[in-house]
Amino acid sequence: MPGKPGGGARLASRGGRGKSTRVKTARGRKPSSTRWLQRQLNDPFVAEAKRQGYRSRAAFKLTGLDETFRLLRKGLRVVDLGCAPGGWAQVAAEKVGPEGAVVGIDLKEVEPLPGVTLMVGDMEAADTPDRLKQALGGEADLVMSDMAASSSGHQMTDHLRIMALAEAALDFAEEVLTPGGAYVAKVLQGGSEKDLLDRLKRQFKTVKHSKPGASRQDSTEMYVVALGFYGKKPPHKD
Repeated sequence: MPGKPGGGARLASRGGRGKSTRVKTARGRKPSSTRWLQRQLNDPFVAEAKRQGYRSRAAFKLTGLDETFRLLRKGLRVVDLGCAPGGWAQVAAEKVGPEGAVVGIDLKEVEPLPGVTLMVGDMEAADTPDRLKQALGGEADLVMSDMAASSSGHQMTDHLRIMALAEAALDFAEEVLTPGGAYVAKVLQGGSEKDLLDRLKRQFKTVKHSKPGASRQDSTEMYVVALGFYGKKPPHKD
């Protein structure tokens, strides 16, 4: 079982100490792959995730967000969209305990996780919200998404892709969240686009942007956090 995750800021402050590992460019390995490997070997969050048994360093991003916004508590029902490889779901399961429920959804199969119900499927499929509520035993208290499309190398294209994922996650959250619930999704630095922010401000009491300590400093990723869902509005009648 994973250990208790530490604070992101504290880990980051220790990351610069000690000798860094240099990686030589091997035959057949692209320079970009060498840089990625060197970064992984020298990343304190990668080492700490491995030590504590978490499937990804992203576990500490959720920990940092939870420290700031108190997203996770005993007994809550949580949905993790695009959950592979499972780092966020692991943290959520620890925080909500056996009194709560965590359901992870991904397009591909994810290896089993203690305390997590895993579903293979598309969050945009018509039957997914009902499947999820059945697995949770009710509506969700938190819908979270760390989804990101593969980088194209073109800043605007990448921004549009990640915003589309955040909007799709919000569409899903509107269907499954209980009144008072929360939504968290990855966006890119510069914040969320106006259309998404306008929707969030109409439907949630509080909307904030945050960059947890475990996010790499050279990364443009941020998270939009919305708290206090007002509840699903009834269909408009003419």
